[in-house]
Amino acid sequence: MMTLPSIEDMLKAGMHFGHRTSKWHPKMEPFIFGSRKGVHIIDLRQTQKMLGLALEYIKRETAEGKTILLVGTKMQVKNILKKTAIEAGVPYVAAKWLGGFLTNFPIIRNLIRKFKDLSEKRDSGQLDKYTKKERLDFDRQIAKLETNVGGLVSLTKTPDIIFIWDIKKEKTAFTEAVKKKIPVVAVCDTNVNPDGVQYIIPANDDASKGIKLVMNLVKEAIEEGQAEGEKSKEN
Repeated sequence: MMTLPSIEDMLKAGMHFGHRTSKWHPKMEPFIFGSRKGVHIIDLRQTQKMLGLALEYIKRETAEGKTILLVGTKMQVKNILKKTAIEAGVPYVAAKWLGGFLTNFPIIRNLIRKFKDLSEKRDSGQLDKYTKKERLDFDRQIAKLETNVGGLVSLTKTPDIIFIWDIKKEKTAFTEAVKKKIPVVAVCDTNVNPDGVQYIIPANDDASKGIKLVMNLVKEAIEEGQAEGEKSKEN
């Protein structure tokens, strides 16, 4: 059973530090406690409450067999997000968001198929018949495809939910999700406009301890949802 972090845990993780007051977005005002030395302080009571709602939503939807996509390409988050997704067995984008991913999914699906096909041929030795130069070219193609769609091999359709770390950084992903009416769960710092986010998690989006704390909870929510889904299938 998921246990929400205490206010003290979140303070220690630096989740209360927003951006400079000059960089704020007024739509985040309900989640701001105050300011200190020109920096907004996030109301961690709100963070705790909103985080709980977001995690329950992820768990509930996952239990119903819905697919969640994790998105976060900024330096501080990408490795943790990728690790979380792999451990939870869900698709992810941690390197680069391909424009049109959600709005023109058939093209992305073809890239996924190409990546799978070339990878399988390489692993089974079917590419050994080619010249060294040709094999190097295949390796380059596979490496590029792995960067772009390696985290998406389990996707056969657009995801049902998208978790985004920093909608300002992932503007294209967020815009496409809103356009396609795909629900978004997002970590939002004080400098973003959260309009269009179904489940806002107000928190610092750069602190490594905070990133680990939230991503561990997201993983727990997904895994608990998956377990509930499997259990209901058996009954």
